[in-house]
This record gives sequence, C-alpha cells and structure tokens, in this order.
Amino acid sequence: QVQLVESGGGLVQAAESLRLSCAASRLTFSLYTMGWFRQAPGKEREFVAAIRRSGNGAYYADSVKGRFTISRDNAKNTVYLQMNSLKPEDTAVYYCAADYGLGSSTHLDDYDYWGQGTQVTVSS
Repeated sequence: QVQLVESGGGLVQAAESLRLSCAASRLTFSLYTMGWFRQAPGKEREFVAAIRRSGNGAYYADSVKGRFTISRDNAKNTVYLQMNSLKPEDTAVYYCAADYGLGSSTHLDDYDYWGQGTQVTVSS
C-alpha cells in the first residue's frame, strides 16, 4: 500500500520559515508528479505547489509564489516544501500528494495518493 508521510510542521511566528518533508514508499517515486495542498479550518483544500517527475518543472499558487519552493530528491523518495516569509494566512494542514497522470497537477482530482497531513500554524 502506497504511503506518503509528511513531517516538519509546527508553530512559528510570522516572517519565519519552515521546511516540510514528505517521504513516499511503495511507489515508483520518479514516475509521479508530487504536489502540496493545504486546508485551513472551514475552507476547501487548495493547491499550493507541484513538481514534475524529474524535478525540472514546478508550479505554484499565486498566494505562495516567491515565498515557497518545492523540490524533490528522487533518490530519497522525498519531496520538500520550503516555506519562507510565512504569514498567518498560511496556517493550515498541509498535505502531500502523488499524481501518476499527465495533467496539470494543480487540481485535487489529478492526484492518486494522499498523505495524512501536517499542521502549520503561523502566529502574528
């Protein structure tokens, strides 16, 4: 059974940084586009960032562009989300997801597997 396990969440103050990690197992990691999504209380889950199989293409939501960076290490079956200049509105549960398809990879329905999420809380 495919597993995606997120880590690195926590409580930080505004303008600080966090790096999230997502370790994948039981899938051929290099064949999947990997994405990060987030869900704040009372809101729908939304796209944050995605990175293509080889790591040579990345996509970001406008709200995080210039502050967040997605990267991957195919040798370690791990995808990362470096989050800088965090804002209180970044507070959410962050989810890692894997997409085997060839779509845009910015929509929830594109993704085949999901992690359990990690909480990020940014205080003002």
